[in-house]
Amino acid sequence: MSMTERQACIAFNLTDKIGSATLARLETEFGSAAAAWENMPEEKRVSRSGRPIDVAEEEALAKRYGVRLLTPLDPEYPPLLAKCPSHPLCLYVKGSVAALSLPCVAMVGTRKATAYGADQAFLIAKGLAARGVAVVSGLALGIDAASHQGALAGEGVTIGVIGSALDRFYPEQNRPLARDIIKRGGAVVSQFPFGRECDTTTFPIRNQVVAGLSLGVVAVEAPVRSGTLLTCRDALDLGRSVMALPGRVDSRTSQGCLNLIADGARMIRNADDVCAELGIEAAPAETAAKPENAAPAFSLEESLIMRQVDLEGIAMDRLAALAHLDASKVASLCMALRLKGRLRFLPGNRVALPRPA
Repeated sequence: MSMTERQACIAFNLTDKIGSATLARLETEFGSAAAAWENMPEEKRVSRSGRPIDVAEEEALAKRYGVRLLTPLDPEYPPLLAKCPSHPLCLYVKGSVAALSLPCVAMVGTRKATAYGADQAFLIAKGLAARGVAVVSGLALGIDAASHQGALAGEGVTIGVIGSALDRFYPEQNRPLARDIIKRGGAVVSQFPFGRECDTTTFPIRNQVVAGLSLGVVAVEAPVRSGTLLTCRDALDLGRSVMALPGRVDSRTSQGCLNLIADGARMIRNADDVCAELGIEAAPAETAAKPENAAPAFSLEESLIMRQVDLEGIAMDRLAALAHLDASKVASLCMALRLKGRLRFLPGNRVALPRPA
């Protein structure tokens, strides 16, 4: 049975050796992707693990997991990413495929975020989401997680691009966040075949997709040597806008962003600055009739949490003991309160009240 062009894209992606640029050359030589596959030596038609390529098996796994396989031949393949020279031959998408074609802004930064960095990432993402901009990030700890959470708080769409296969999700701590992203109209995406664990090579590849999906990249907080700066470099190579949030001059986690600004990146302070840089129309002004600072209603369990939290912060395990609640329940409640804007997350698995305006 002959292979279709679409199946050939999936097959070449499974080899983990041939990307879109190489496939374009093979198509020129053999006339089509399917013909190029048929002319591949048998010893090269193997997966990264050395097993023979089985497209039908990969498609069956995708169906089992509720995952869409998108190739550049599919009309739903994100158009901005398709224009990138090294676009993925296959995207594995859990959630809304349509989300990938929305106007997107990437937000990236260190996993070891400070309270300042996490707060600002949350607020900027929330503002972008409120303007109908999809927030793209890497679903890592730190700035990535705060950005996704902010977009959800803004009742918008966010897209997580991970550095592993969807069935080898990493980091495990953010799996509930991934589920929430999907449930609320966003998507979790990978270009890696099922079974691929993350390693030092997968994250730079992931970063290229983050940049490729986006109109621009916002670096929130990053040290000098950081994957964040690699993503910014990818964005520059694609002709995309690079923006950076300033931080303390004596903070290690701000040095990468300060260097970006010194090198010509647009300094931003909030979502309005990002929209101005990208030519995105600002959100309409709030109407006078809308009540200000309307406090959301708290459940009984949320009230148990809120009475123990102050501006200085408290560790979640201590919070669980004081509230007499299970630790996993406390984590879930804190996430819900974060999305309501009633808590902020601090490093060290701690939470605190929002800073006064």
